[in-house]
Amino acid sequence: MEARSEEHSLSDKQFKKLCDLVYDSTGIVLAEGKRQMVYRRLMRRIRELKLKTFPEYYALLENNDDTEWPNFLNAITTNFTSFFRENHHFEYLKSEFLPRHCREFGRDRLRVWSTASSTGEEPYSLAITLRDFYGHGVADTDCRILATDLDTNVLETARAGIYDADRIEGLPEAVKRKNFKQRVVDGRALVKVDQELQQLLAFKQLNLMHDWPMRGPFDVIMCRNVMIYFDKPTQAKLLNKFMRLLRPNGVLMLGHSESIAKDFSQLKSDGKTTYIKVA
Repeated sequence: MEARSEEHSLSDKQFKKLCDLVYDSTGIVLAEGKRQMVYRRLMRRIRELKLKTFPEYYALLENNDDTEWPNFLNAITTNFTSFFRENHHFEYLKSEFLPRHCREFGRDRLRVWSTASSTGEEPYSLAITLRDFYGHGVADTDCRILATDLDTNVLETARAGIYDADRIEGLPEAVKRKNFKQRVVDGRALVKVDQELQQLLAFKQLNLMHDWPMRGPFDVIMCRNVMIYFDKPTQAKLLNKFMRLLRPNGVLMLGHSESIAKDFSQLKSDGKTTYIKVA
């Protein structure tokens, strides 16, 4: 393997400074195991910017370069998702939460927040779930999904709603036919999300560690596979912010390896990584 030139090495000190910068700006904790990922991704930026060293790149960020900061944040975030990932949450919404919501509040208003929407598979899965429950014409109701992410690049993909056809291979044929339109572009098999589903969604860039412009209240908040990147104090801070926007008896959903501390009295468990806000 080719040895790295000295100017392109990432020293312990430089890695720690970058980790501190990531933590201060996003709350994400980068462990030593992420070092190679950080090196590879940031080296691409260094080469594209025609810089020579990591200290030069760090100095650019430290000077709050408005152009580079989004690229930096996009480079260090990890995006892995799929349609109906952890499907038990969508089944819970359709069979338990939505019927209960309609009994309590009627069918007129529903607000859902997908906090880490990545390339859009999660919020579109939510939209499909809502249409399965409410039926066609759901876009004419007051049901809306806010989809946010830190990474501006993945949000562009999400807004377009166009994916390689193999992204929906595992879905039932009926779900494919109802919710996706087949197309071929330059010999590439693609699918586009049905327009009615797109009308339910609003995509916004958001850093969860910064101030939030929305006021809520939300009926459902999905924050799946996000907490694992934060330390305990940041997790607690984030949960308390969610509680200010989640209505009483609203639902918070976390990822499969995440949980709520037993002494967090504002939430009670209602199934696998699903929590109800105590009224």
